[in-house]
Amino acid sequence: MKILANDGISKSGIEALEKAGMEVLTVHVAQEQLQKYINENNINVLLVRSATKVRKDIIDNCPSLKIIGRGGVGMDNIDVEYARNNGIAVINTPAASSASVAELVFAHLFGGVRFLYDSNRNMPLDGDTKFGNLKKSYASGRELRGKTLGIVGFGRIGREVAKIALGCGMKVIASDSEVGEAAITLDFYDGQKITLPIKTEPVSELIKHSHFISLHVPAQKNYLIGKEEIAQMKQGVAIINAARGGVIDEKALLEGLESGKISFAALDTFENEPEPSIKVLMNDRISLSPHIGAATLEAQDRIGTELAEQIIAIASKI
Repeated sequence: MKILANDGISKSGIEALEKAGMEVLTVHVAQEQLQKYINENNINVLLVRSATKVRKDIIDNCPSLKIIGRGGVGMDNIDVEYARNNGIAVINTPAASSASVAELVFAHLFGGVRFLYDSNRNMPLDGDTKFGNLKKSYASGRELRGKTLGIVGFGRIGREVAKIALGCGMKVIASDSEVGEAAITLDFYDGQKITLPIKTEPVSELIKHSHFISLHVPAQKNYLIGKEEIAQMKQGVAIINAARGGVIDEKALLEGLESGKISFAALDTFENEPEPSIKVLMNDRISLSPHIGAATLEAQDRIGTELAEQIIAIASKI
């Protein structure tokens, strides 16, 4: 089989595929040239992340395609059902990046409650001349311990977020349209572990009781968090979105930050990605990262290995 990893793949994934006798191409082909490249090179497997879109035009016009793989969780950039109805296998790696995304959530959380996202902007500018003023500006930080974290979307990533939160001494409440209760297992040294059941509740209840809200849901047709939802939240709430752009109404978010209803926000994904709103990027109460939730060496290694294993298994049956 001939594989195009258009958005890259880890070395371990390449090695596993080549060991199985497959050819792996890691050149990045522009979206408008992708169909032509697949046909000219007789590509059987197309691997993507979030950058490349695999829509009906490619599925209809690339007869050599047998497998489409998404390195990550969400597959909203692939017409999944249409591909499967046309005999193409569609795979992803839902578990591989969960821990990485969860750790990024807490990087933003810890940075948010201690103003690191802002102090890292201002210290290089004024740290040598206004040290005392900056120290005073950032002297009202908060602790996470004892606060309530509301997790919207309690799948693999949401549960990893819950594990870290519990380890930090936070209270956890969760909401999920499909999960009624989930068991969270915390692993300790020397094989010790403890399992805690967490029941989910409606989003309308979660947003009323949470000091911090972290979103872990797939792409939505409508905003999950808008002006009405923000109005129901606690004064000084903080919101983290490491899920998908369009989950939060960014205009309502900016208004909430301006009024003080929201103390800070953290965004790894954006409505207009890859060209986020300048107003969002310039707001000094938003902690920003460029959609890097799964971008750790460990996660990329797991993603590549998982994709390779699935491709090899499918190829053996074709």
